[in-house]
Amino acid sequence: MAWDEWEQLKADAAKNRPTHTQIDHVPPDGGGPVPRGDLTVHETDLAAIGKAAHDLFEDFGHYSDHARMSSLKAAGGLTSEGFAIGAALDHVAGHWVDQVQTLLDACAHISNHLRYTKNQHAADESYIAGTLSSISELDQGFDERKGG
Repeated sequence: MAWDEWEQLKADAAKNRPTHTQIDHVPPDGGGPVPRGDLTVHETDLAAIGKAAHDLFEDFGHYSDHARMSSLKAAGGLTSEGFAIGAALDHVAGHWVDQVQTLLDACAHISNHLRYTKNQHAADESYIAGTLSSISELDQGFDERKGG
């Protein structure tokens, strides 16, 4: 294949296929499938995520402490016997504590945020329901005034 032929093929391909990004949309004529929102979350999904975060927090906090204590005990025994690796194991156990705390903080953050989100959405729903209810009462008052 010659270079000119290759360039011609690339140019033809570029003409036949747009190179820009196209975001999903409803066609102007109204045809096609109706797009669904992709941010739908059900309370059961949030509850499952919150429970998993809480369970991980509880279980990992408990079991990681056993690993830390065992490592520190082993590090102390190795160090007292004159093994240099004892100090290294003690150093690793210290970093383990930092990493465990980071994970536990993240789990607590997830659980707390989900709880906050649930409460905030409930407050929003209550506010919206109250606002719509007062509009309904206002409409009813207008209907009564005009005799309807």
